[in-house]
Amino acid sequence: MGEMRDAPGEDGAPAVRVTAIASLTPLEELHDDPFLVDSRSQHAMCARWAAEHGYVVARELLVRGLRADHRALWEGVRPGIDLFVAPSRRVLERALSSVEEFTAECARRGVRVETVGQAEPSYDARMKARVHRRLSMPTAGYDGR
Repeated sequence: MGEMRDAPGEDGAPAVRVTAIASLTPLEELHDDPFLVDSRSQHAMCARWAAEHGYVVARELLVRGLRADHRALWEGVRPGIDLFVAPSRRVLERALSSVEEFTAECARRGVRVETVGQAEPSYDARMKARVHRRLSMPTAGYDGR
């Protein structure tokens, strides 16, 4: 098999690849904190941010309490080309065991960490019900629409 190459950006440099981080939060927390449970909205927020910056989402991670040195974070990540993005520090705090250790590891490896920094959506009863259906019925083929 051939080596995987990235399409170059407009300036001929490799395109910036984004790893979007979302928190894996139990469905039981939907009533109290729907955004942390709604990983689809978290990833969508990251994808919009990446597109606005001309970046490409290469990976979407859904994690909870992951260590900063876990290989799932770093698989294929290249200094100066790749970056991590999460909707907010709050999401990072749920997704990672230590945000401080993670940001230090990113600095050590020469990889940027960004947060989208936009307001989280407000969830009404209907939106919570959609999230609940999507997450509680995945084996039935329900796609969340």
